[in-house]
Formats: sequence, structure tokens, C-alpha cells
Amino acid sequence: MQKEKTIDHVLRATWQTVAKMYNEQAIKHDSSMAMAFVLLNIDKENGTPSTSLGPSMGMEPTSLSRILKNMEEKGAIYREKNPEDGRGVLIKLTPFGLEKRKISKEHVILFNETVRKNISEEKIKCFFEVNETINKLIANKAIFPEKKPTI
Repeated sequence: MQKEKTIDHVLRATWQTVAKMYNEQAIKHDSSMAMAFVLLNIDKENGTPSTSLGPSMGMEPTSLSRILKNMEEKGAIYREKNPEDGRGVLIKLTPFGLEKRKISKEHVILFNETVRKNISEEKIKCFFEVNETINKLIANKAIFPEKKPTI
């Protein structure tokens, strides 16, 4: 099987291309794709608990901690004690963070609008269905089951 014909290769290569495109844009705004992704996942009115931020983005805690520290140093976010959970912390956006979030959102909208103008709605629907199925197969351990099948 040629690597260019495998589903995982196409997924990874496409994501790398998208990530490179977003990073090229983010650099122009003294940011990164990872920072933009975090900004877009923080509730702009109420903030987001730090413990739910990583899992919602599929990001490892150590990577997220490093990004949040950097964002805090740049003045894009601040941490506030969670009033509902005394032990927890809410990540909130500063006015500067809100501005950066707006720019990030504009780039995401432009990307999506451009893709949708060039691909039929039927193919887009199929794309989402395929991705949903792949995610379900992985979540259900249907691809690499814990137990080896018996013959």
C-alpha cells in the first residue's frame, strides 16, 4: 500500500498543511496556531475552567500549561479563582486576548468559507461523516482492540 493512499497519511498531511497555514498567519500577529486555538476555546464572557480546557482541545496538560504561561506573559489571559469550585481556576481573556481571539476567529471563518465555496455541501457532509466514524472507531477501540481476537 502506498503511503499517499492510506487514510492516516492523508489526514496527517492535510492537518500539517492546515497547521502550517494557520501558523503563518498567527506569526503575523505575534501568536501561534496553538495560542489561537486556546483563545477560541475560552468562553469569552465567563472564562473556562483550566481543567476542562485541555481535554476539550485534545491537548496534553504539559503542553497546555506552557501555552497558558506564554499567553499570560503576553497579556492575553489571566487566571481567576473559580467561584463554583474553590480549588479550581478559570482562564479568562483580557481585552488584548479578546482582540486576538477576534482575529483568530476571522481566520477560521475565512478558511471555512473558502473551503465551502470550493467543495459541494454534499462532499462537506460526507467529510464530517467520515471523520465522525473514524473518531467513533478510535474511541470504541475498534481499530486496536485491547484483546487480540481469537482465531
